[in-house]
Amino acid sequence: MIRVLLADDQRLFREALALLLSVQDDIRVVGEAADGAQAVDLAGRTVPDVVLMDLRMPVMDGPTATRHIRANHPRVQVIALTTFDDDADVFAAIRAGAIGYLLKDASSQRLMEAVRAAVRGESVLEPGVAAKLVSRVAQLPAPVPDPLVAPLSGRELDVVRLLAGGRSNREIAAVLFLAEGTVKNHVTGALAKLGARDRTQAALRARELGLL
Repeated sequence: MIRVLLADDQRLFREALALLLSVQDDIRVVGEAADGAQAVDLAGRTVPDVVLMDLRMPVMDGPTATRHIRANHPRVQVIALTTFDDDADVFAAIRAGAIGYLLKDASSQRLMEAVRAAVRGESVLEPGVAAKLVSRVAQLPAPVPDPLVAPLSGRELDVVRLLAGGRSNREIAAVLFLAEGTVKNHVTGALAKLGARDRTQAALRARELGLL
């Protein structure tokens, strides 16, 4: 059972989201917070698997709450779920340790997929958000990248290019006509060769190496 904590200052949205999550057989809502400070407190008391975190809240904003939660409970994953996708919000959330970034108009299927992916340590980003991250890296002075541990295979490169666009394993599997387990193996192999700890870092590393 995936334990989820909701953090949003809009009560109606929280209630609707809790109702949506409650009909999933493998997800249980363990708490609701109306601001970032409550989210930090509830995360400590309930220790959820995933926090769905709004970014603009009173008392304590989402990125600050995310930073506190990730520092004190590294196994708790945070997904930013917000109305905004401007650069400041995106980079603040990612720097704070959010594993995913979705907009509130995302489909329910994509949201559930993001929650399940977060538990597996996989990031799900809005395509526009992924593009912002890659674009920001492209504007930085180009370091001399360390060589790869081993060259990426053609299929691993296909997978990296798709995950850099914010695709989940399931979406990559559909595009490449592969089993989801096969995609997961390719992602694991690509991360190891790129020396990356997660999908976002893999995309950035691939960009540095000129693979995207």
